[in-house]
Amino acid sequence: MTQRTILITGASGEIGHGLISRLSGTPGVRLIAMDLRDVPESIQGKVESAHQGDICDRAFVEHVMSLHRVNEVMHLAALLSTSAERAPEQAHEVNVQGTFNLMRTAAEQAQAYGDPIRFVFPSTIAIYGVEPREKDTIPPVREFQALRPITMYGANKLYCEALGRYYGRYYRSLTRGDRRPPLDFRCLRLPGIISAETVPVGGTSDYVPEMIHAAARGEPCTCFVRAETSLPWMMMPECVDAILQLAEAPVLSRCVYNVASFSATAGTFADAVRRHFPGAEIRFEPNEGRQSLVDTWPADVDCVRAREDWGFTTRWTLDEAMTEYIVPAVRARYGSTTPPEGAAS
Repeated sequence: MTQRTILITGASGEIGHGLISRLSGTPGVRLIAMDLRDVPESIQGKVESAHQGDICDRAFVEHVMSLHRVNEVMHLAALLSTSAERAPEQAHEVNVQGTFNLMRTAAEQAQAYGDPIRFVFPSTIAIYGVEPREKDTIPPVREFQALRPITMYGANKLYCEALGRYYGRYYRSLTRGDRRPPLDFRCLRLPGIISAETVPVGGTSDYVPEMIHAAARGEPCTCFVRAETSLPWMMMPECVDAILQLAEAPVLSRCVYNVASFSATAGTFADAVRRHFPGAEIRFEPNEGRQSLVDTWPADVDCVRAREDWGFTTRWTLDEAMTEYIVPAVRARYGSTTPPEGAAS
């Protein structure tokens, strides 16, 4: 693929910002941004073209993809977990129908031009449904295990993974003859993502970012899960790294991969936050509804396949992430001058 013309949906989100910043100016890469919201000027200056519209509008999707002859899609647009539970029918429309519109259009254009289109799809650990009583005792979950989501968001993403596998391997297998499948489908199941650059907006795994940002602002924080609640995590820069690694990898042995940097409990994070912000007030008052969702997500995931197939690597442990990424960024954002515990004042 000598010329990469990449359509990035959900471009106004932070992952979109990160991908565009990393890819902008790369020789042989043309970037096309798409979002339901106005695309910020900071992005418009880094892409060849920006389009505001709805991925549920198939005519709009067809217009953008054909106008630029897109040969790669990074599909970030989605209605996320907590919002999806509040509006499940809308979530299905956006997460499933919108994704289908993109895949169908990409498949048709791939057939018309005779070249597969690479389709990179961030999925989620919400596709898993472990038994809460077994969560903390079972080994790290592998890609084929515990596929029993209990949320609309998880069900949407799991179906779209299957849809991508179909377009990437089995599309019209009875009639296509020796033609290649139209999509080169590649999927990451993302863990909880922590960003030091943006304020959390109430996502199901946002309890950690909430305590970090509250501490930096000098405000108390009430964590909506139990202190012993454990999930896999990665930092936003690592998430962007992983998406780009997967997108640029050669031929792969599978299409769906777990990725994560480390596993940690909410209490462990709270302790780490207090070490850097000694005055931080963090208390735990579990919300029954949100706790019940997190309890079905695995405490850890097995990332062996990603490491073996395309060289996935982690950048930070929890302590390293706090010291090298999170704390410097949030201190700069809020102007905090509180020294870490044990540091000279």
